[in-house]
Amino acid sequence: MNNAILEISWQGLLIAFVPAAVVIGIMVAWRSIVGTALYATARMLVQLLLIGYVLIYIFETDNWLVIAAVLLVMLTVSSWIATRTLDRRTRSDYLQALVAIATGGVLTLAVVTQFVIGVEPWFSPRYVVPLAGMAFAGSMNAVSLAADRYQAETSSGSSYPEARRTALQTALIPIINSLFAVGVVALPGMMTGQILSGVSPLVAAKYQIVVMTMLFGAAGISAAVYLVFQRPG
Repeated sequence: MNNAILEISWQGLLIAFVPAAVVIGIMVAWRSIVGTALYATARMLVQLLLIGYVLIYIFETDNWLVIAAVLLVMLTVSSWIATRTLDRRTRSDYLQALVAIATGGVLTLAVVTQFVIGVEPWFSPRYVVPLAGMAFAGSMNAVSLAADRYQAETSSGSSYPEARRTALQTALIPIINSLFAVGVVALPGMMTGQILSGVSPLVAAKYQIVVMTMLFGAAGISAAVYLVFQRPG
């Protein structure tokens, strides 16, 4: 059995954009947010190609300061994105999102890398960087949803406890849906990647279980911390 992953050609990569182009066409016809979609797609392409080259260097480093700097950049950017949808974004909103994402993301990342997997050395980039990306992204999305829904609830006159409860429920919808669907409706990216690279499906399943619990924990803790900050003084 050949376990080598098939390499994607540049021509194949272009073909992968066909479904996205169809969606863009629909958005044009329906006068939806075409500019935002095009910008997001272009940014995704540039970011992933650049990080593909950067990770070659990062994965070979034995300096923990480099990894710490990478994580700090990830936290900074994710916090900015999390508050992007707020009508009136202040420095306080950004700092609250940063603390919330750092609390949920870093805490769960530390538990997984140091106590579940037992990464050696503790900052091993091949484990820490990808897992941090998953945890921070999950926290970012949860905080973003919580912030947006909390603002909507308070604007409509809901009390703090009611707004907090509704905002937390909204923030956790994506990850809870994923918990229901994983293994039945979908095989997540990490598990699929491991299977394609020749890892035993059972081993891949164990890693995915760890990832899913990490995402649930990171999202829930981050959203809760952010909402605690919103408590009226």
